[in-house]
Amino acid sequence: MSIRAWSLLLVLCGTIFLEGIDVAMLAVAVPTIRADLGLGTGTAAWIMSAYVLGYAGFTLLGGRAADLLGRRRMFLGWLAVFLVFSGLGGLAEEGWTLIVARFVTGVAAAFMTPAALSIITTSYAEGPQRNQALLVFAGTAAGGFSLGLVIGGLLTQLGWRWVFFAPVLLAAAILAAALRLVPKESRPARTKGGFDLGGALTAAGAMLLLAYGVVRLEHGFQGWQVTAAAVAAGLLLAGAFVAVERRAATPLVRLGILRRASLVRADLGALLFVGSFFGFQFMATLYLQELRGWSSLQTALALLVLGVDAILAPTLTPRLVTRFGNAKVILGGFVLAVGSYALFLPVGPDWSYAAMFPTLLLSGLAFALAYGPLTIAGTEGIAEEEQGLASGLLTTATQFGSAVGIAAVTAVYGLSGGGLDGFRAALVVPLVMVALGAVITATGVRARPGVPAEKVAEKAVEKPVDLPDPATRVTV
Repeated sequence: MSIRAWSLLLVLCGTIFLEGIDVAMLAVAVPTIRADLGLGTGTAAWIMSAYVLGYAGFTLLGGRAADLLGRRRMFLGWLAVFLVFSGLGGLAEEGWTLIVARFVTGVAAAFMTPAALSIITTSYAEGPQRNQALLVFAGTAAGGFSLGLVIGGLLTQLGWRWVFFAPVLLAAAILAAALRLVPKESRPARTKGGFDLGGALTAAGAMLLLAYGVVRLEHGFQGWQVTAAAVAAGLLLAGAFVAVERRAATPLVRLGILRRASLVRADLGALLFVGSFFGFQFMATLYLQELRGWSSLQTALALLVLGVDAILAPTLTPRLVTRFGNAKVILGGFVLAVGSYALFLPVGPDWSYAAMFPTLLLSGLAFALAYGPLTIAGTEGIAEEEQGLASGLLTTATQFGSAVGIAAVTAVYGLSGGGLDGFRAALVVPLVMVALGAVITATGVRARPGVPAEKVAEKAVEKPVDLPDPATRVTV
C-alpha cells in the first residue's frame, strides 16, 4: 500500500488502540479510585459497567449513523466527544460524575468505532488489501488492551487521574492526524422517508435494557427480579423494533441483511469468542491477585503474553487466510482456544508461572487466528452503503460478548462459593463458549468459496449499486 494508505490505517487503528487501552487501564485503576474517592462496592462496579452500557447500547445505532450521516463526520465528531469526557472523568471528585463521564465515553466509542471500521472497509478494495488492513486493525485492538494493563499499572502508581488524562493526549493526536488523512466524502443523499426515528428509539432502548440485564447477571440470584424485568423489557422493545423496521419506508436496519448466513455466523462467533476471552482473562486476573496475592503490575506483566496477537495478526494470520480461507482459520482459532482453556481447568493454589504460560500463550495465538478473520467475515460482501451497519452489528456482538463473558464467570464464581473451587467452576464458562463457537464456525467450513448463495439471490432482486467516487478511495 502507499504511504498515505498506511498513514490512514495507522490513524484508524489508533482509535481501536485508544478504546482498548482506555478500558484496560481503568480496570487496573478501579481499586485505587474506589479507595481515593471513598466509593462503595456498587458505585465502583458501575464505573466499569457504565461504559459497557453506553457502548453496547448504542453501537448498532452508531454503525447505521455512519452510513446515513457520514462516516468521516461521525468518526471525527464522536472522537472529540470521547476526548472531552475522558478528560472530565479525570477531573471527577464524586462517584456519580465519574459514572456519567464513563457512560458518555462509552456512547462516543459506540459511534466512532463502527465508523472507523466502515472507513477501512470502504477505503480499501475488498480482497487481500482490505483483509490486511482489517487484520492490522484487529491486532491493534488486542495490543491496546494488553499494553493498557501494564501502562495502567504504571500510571496508577503516579495517580489514578492519569489513567483518564493519557487517553486525552492520545485522542488529541489521533484527531489532529484524522482531520488531514480521513478522506472527505459527499454528503449522504436524503432519503424520501426521512430518518427512521422510531427505529432509532426502539433499537437504543432495547440494546440499553438488554445490556443492563447482562451486566446484572454478575449479581447471580440477588435482585434477579430486576434483571429479569430488564431482559424482558429489552426483548419486548426488540420485537417492537422489528415491527417498526418492517413498516418503515427507509428502515434504520434492513432486516434482509440478517439473511446472510456468513454475517450471522461471524457475529455469533465474535460474541462467543470475545466473551470467552474476556471471561477467561477476568478470572485469570482474579486468580493472580486475590488467590495468589500478586500486585496489579505483576499481574499485568504476567498477562502481557496475551498481546502476542498484536504481532501475529498482521504477520502470520494473513498468510493463513490466503492459504486456507477465513472459515478454516477461524475454526483453528476456536479449537486452539478450547485446548488452552482446558489446560487451565486444574489450576492449583501454587502454580508456577511456567505452568500457566502455555495457556496464556495459546490464548493469545487463538485470538490472533480468530478475531481478525471474524472481522473480515462479518463485513465481506456487504454493499458499501451498508458497511456501517455491518460494522455496527459486529461491534455490538463483540461488546455483548465481553459483557456476557465477564458477567457469567462472575455469577458462577459467586454461586460456587468463591475460592479455588469457584475459580475452577467459573473457568468452565469460557470453555463452553468457545466449544459452542467452534460448532457454529464448523458449519461454514464446507461453504463454497466465492460469492455466497445469499448474495447471488440478492443480485437477482436488487438494483445494482453505483460505485463510489474514486477520489474518496485511498490509493493502494
